Amino acid sequence: MNKINYQRELEKIIDKNKKENRVPTLLLHSCCAPCSSYCLEYLSEYFVITDLYYNPNITDEAEYRHREEELSRLVSEQSHLHPVTFVAGNYEPEKFWEISRGLEKCPEGGERCFKCYELRIREAAEYARQGAYDYFTTTLTISPLKNAQKLNEIGFRVAEETGTVWLPSDFKKKGGFLRSTELSAEYGLYRQNYCGCVFSKRDAENRQ
Repeated sequence: MNKINYQRELEKIIDKNKKENRVPTLLLHSCCAPCSSYCLEYLSEYFVITDLYYNPNITDEAEYRHREEELSRLVSEQSHLHPVTFVAGNYEPEKFWEISRGLEKCPEGGERCFKCYELRIREAAEYARQGAYDYFTTTLTISPLKNAQKLNEIGFRVAEETGTVWLPSDFKKKGGFLRSTELSAEYGLYRQNYCGCVFSKRDAENRQ
């Protein structure tokens, strides 16, 4: 099965909207400030964005709040062509524990992560549905450690189930991840060395 180039699919949508002189609304699920930095810089040229921070996988509340504050700061300090609004979602770590039950020993990047992707994407879809946004998507595809094919597969399925429109992406392409590291340095952003959950923290510590 050939992999779909989701960055190219995103560019097709952007080009179509530009030809129609449309600036659509976008609900962007954000995992953290470093990953969001490039996504916001890039997408705000073409969309009016609401940036939703919702990450129940971050089970250490102090870590959760630190990342939330950094993302809020980035949104307020970064320049954007079209408006970007920050929204803090509910802190619901119990939902992560629920979906990860029985999958505690899964390696990072496996089934537990897929369920976590869906948990966050589904919340973004519900927010997009309630707010009648033109599109919704996630910053998660910028990470070289995240499965962009799986993320988009989940996004399209959840969109169909919720009556919303998924914006495909693979933000790591075309130097997106590298640009995020440059912007992180420029804004002095806190860059964590693990995704967020206790299992990814454990794996990061083992690697070190």
